[in-house]
Amino acid sequence: MKDKRIGAEDVVAELRSGMTLGIGGWGSRRKPMSLVRAILRSPLTDLTVVAYGGPDVGLLCAAGKVRKLITGFVSLDSIALDPCYRAARQRGGLEVREYDEGMLQWGLYAASLRLPFLPTRAGLGSDVLTLCPELRTVRSPYDDGDELVAVPAIELDAAICHLNRADAAGNAQFLGPDLYFDDLFLGAAKRRFISVERVVPTAELLAAGSVHTLRIHRGMVDGVVEAPRGAHFTECPPDYGRDEELQARYAAAAADPAAWNAFLQEYVA
Repeated sequence: MKDKRIGAEDVVAELRSGMTLGIGGWGSRRKPMSLVRAILRSPLTDLTVVAYGGPDVGLLCAAGKVRKLITGFVSLDSIALDPCYRAARQRGGLEVREYDEGMLQWGLYAASLRLPFLPTRAGLGSDVLTLCPELRTVRSPYDDGDELVAVPAIELDAAICHLNRADAAGNAQFLGPDLYFDDLFLGAAKRRFISVERVVPTAELLAAGSVHTLRIHRGMVDGVVEAPRGAHFTECPPDYGRDEELQARYAAAAADPAAWNAFLQEYVA
């Protein structure tokens, strides 16, 4: 099997300004923060970011890297709304498509299946269709004739995710309570990169967890970055929990330029 181990800077070298980038994880949970920090240090800009957002989205918005965001939410979990995201929305200039969480899942799933759209009842009767006027409805071709929302495929140029373990070939494992749709982000993307807490021999993946934790196979991954604590300050159970103290400092610093510069110097530089 091909050895796909690379560094964080190698991932960034594969990205281009203007790309559509999917970021795995959920809120402030198992985000690929070491890869996000590498993007923050790069000249990349004008990105369309697709994510169940957390501080990954907040930091990229604060750095002016994001032109458009497609999301279900942007939350720090223990802090309801990411303040950097809030500030970016209030400043204007950030194009946002805020879908129902299931609609976002369906758009990624459609792209992973190479379908133009998938139908859903989510969004019917809500302002999602008003705020996202590009969305269309379709009629079921069967006897019921139900009207459904046609969620368009969300195709990604690249995706980055963080998992607990992987082998050198890219077979990867989550050991926490949820996969957080990382398989759909990778399946919807043309180029796929993961960071992991540890790269281990293939045999250790089965020893560490049950078969259902091995949802990412090597055919879904183009590069593996070994990054201990690579999700910090978000949580990555069972390896570590969320760093609530640092997250609180991040949130508070968003309103204080001096504190923000100090935070960036410590966390990103």
